[in-house]
Parts: sequence; structure tokens; C-alpha cells
Amino acid sequence: MQTQLADFIRSTPTGDAAEAILRKCVHCGFCTATCPTYQVLGDELDGPRGRIYLIKQMLEGAAVSARTRTHLDRCLTCRACETTCPSGVDYGQLLDIGREVAEVRAPRGWFERIWRRSLVAFFRSRAALAFMLPLARFVRPVLPAVLERAVPLAPPDAGVWPAPRHARRMLVLGGCVQPALGPDINAATARVFDRLGISLVEAPAAGCCGSLAHHMTLPATALDDVRALIDAWWPFIESGVEAVIVTASGCGSMVHDYGRLLADDPVYRERAARVSAMVRDPLEVLADAPGLESLVAELPRVPVAFQVPCSLQHGLRLRPLAESVLVRAGFDLVPVADAHLCCGSAGTYSLLQPAISMPLRAAKIAALQAGVGQFIVSANIGCIAHLARAAALPVRHWVVALDQRLAQRLTAR
Repeated sequence: MQTQLADFIRSTPTGDAAEAILRKCVHCGFCTATCPTYQVLGDELDGPRGRIYLIKQMLEGAAVSARTRTHLDRCLTCRACETTCPSGVDYGQLLDIGREVAEVRAPRGWFERIWRRSLVAFFRSRAALAFMLPLARFVRPVLPAVLERAVPLAPPDAGVWPAPRHARRMLVLGGCVQPALGPDINAATARVFDRLGISLVEAPAAGCCGSLAHHMTLPATALDDVRALIDAWWPFIESGVEAVIVTASGCGSMVHDYGRLLADDPVYRERAARVSAMVRDPLEVLADAPGLESLVAELPRVPVAFQVPCSLQHGLRLRPLAESVLVRAGFDLVPVADAHLCCGSAGTYSLLQPAISMPLRAAKIAALQAGVGQFIVSANIGCIAHLARAAALPVRHWVVALDQRLAQRLTAR
């Protein structure tokens, strides 16, 4: 794809990155076939190829309208197009660049700006979530439909977190939304790791990974969150933790990108690169754990439907590993049609784009419940909360399901 970048961005680091990405695109259209928003809307401009053209036009100096920004807003950032693309186009990075340009050249109205910033401020605050969610559940029957759909079910009990006792130590992200919606996930991971001879610890001051603000095109806020998280983790990293574990694949995909996001920061770039190199999904740890099979020996195998989060399969590229680990852990994965398609969660997307998000969720639930799975497992808290509000089958994190199976084994003894 030939480009003629405008003066405002030509020969800048951002412009050079965008131009390199654009020049890789051969406009073949393979990406369109796997794009969830194109599946729902059928509009070329609501698929990756169309959005790439819109971004190219913006960067070449064309006028930017609210309609242009809307087409970019409708992208779920699922990155299925990247998995499909035969040319290796880094669509996600190009979309970030395009969205930032659109925000400047076609500013939103004051109400929309306040609404979007309020969503980010609320969901990245543990204190706000802890206070408001119980209240929201109480008043759910009288809330507007868009808010009623967003109120999650009551969280499960976290259970006991094993005290550190092993030579192998790993650090886990506490996060912002997950402690309120799924407090059992990190605790279950700590119990499973403890059985494998690994102690899991959490930095008390570690909050949001920055993904909420990043995907809402608030780059300064996102990078503030990234730096704050690195600061909270750094004493643990210097003390010798073996890895940084992120149990929400959406956050894991973000943390993997810290090195690139802070590459131009002279203070944080080396630390950011080290954090990115240390981050691991719990699936990666279990894949290397020689004692996994012995933990589930003699337990009956359980058929489950695996909802593969976009961040896990298109961001982290861990779908084959995930399926292998789950099978080793005693789960039989039932076939799920269109497993590559997004469930429609995508952070705050279900609140901002319900007309697209809800059909995607309905299709995903139908596919997940079409087999003989006893329940649905996932690897991302946003997907879990989104699906659990409408699914007939229970929806849980795979590590919680594994921990529950191991607890049953101990009880049987």
C-alpha cells in the first residue's frame, strides 16, 4: 500500500511506525472474513481493511469526521485480523495510532468525553468498585437496560491464599476489576501453584495495568497506570521473583506490550522491557510443570466448553498451549463453532457498543452451549463476567475449575 503522509506526522516516530505497517497491507481482504464487527454489520468500513483505509486517509491529511471516529470506535480490538493476515500487518498498533489522531482532529462532545473518562475512572478503582457494585446489585431492577446488563453477579468467595513457603516465588497482578468480580481467580491460582511447589505473592499497591485507559484512547492515563504498576512491582522483581503472573489474559496482553509502549521513556524503558520479558500466563507455568498429571490422576475427566479469549488467542497467541494444558489437566474440550470470534466483552465495549456486543455474546453462548460441556471455562475476567450474565451453563476461570477439582480430590481422601 503506497502512502503519502501529511506534514503533521511525516518523519515522526509515530508516522514512521504507521507507514511501515500500512506498507505491509496488500488489501487482500482475508481479515474481513474473521472480523466480528463486519460479521454483525456487513459494512466494509467496519472491518479491518476499511479501517486501514480510513486511517491511511487521516494520516495523509484528509478531513476527519465523527463518522470516521465511529468506525474506529466500533473495533473490538480483538486482533483476529492479525492472526488471519498473511502479510503480518500489526493492525492493533495502527488502530491505536489512528484513534489518537481521530481524537485530536475530530474531538468528541463534552458529554461523551466525560462519560468515557468516568467509565475508566470507575473500573480502574478498586475502592469505587467495592463500594458501588453491591449497591448496583441492590438497585438493578430499576436501572436503565444498558446499565442493568452491566451489573455482574455476586462474586464467589476467594477461599484461603496459601502462605509463601517455597523457594520458587512468582508475583501476580492484583488488578482493578478482577478483585471485585473474581476474587477467587488469583487465590485459586495461588493454591494450584502451591501444590506444584511455587509460592504466589501479590504486591498490595499494584492496580490497573493500563489497558482500560489505553483502549479508550487516553494514552497519558494509560502510561501513568503502567508506570505506577512497574513501581509497585519493582521491589519484588529486584528481590528475585521468578516471573510476573497475569491471570486475566486481557491484562497479560497489555503487560506484554510494556516494552514497546515505554520504549521512548528514558526512565522506565529498561524496567518496562524487563517486566514484559517476565510476564507469564498461568497456562505457561502449568505447561512446564512436570507434576500436573499427577495432581489430577484418578480424577474423572470433565467435558467443558472452552471460550478462548481474543487476548489469549490473538494477542498472546497461546490457544494451542491452552488447549494442551487443559487436556493434561483432565478436561475434555467439546467442539465450539467459530471459536476465533469475539464474545463482545472487550473491556467497556459492551457498555459503549451494545448493539454489536449483544449479538456477539448471543452467538458465542449458543456455540459454547451446543455441545455436552458441563460448564464453560475462560481465561479472562471480562469475558467471564460478560458471558455469565446470559449463559445457562456456569462460567468460570479455568484455573478456578482446576482448583475445585483438586479440592474434591483432597476431600475424597
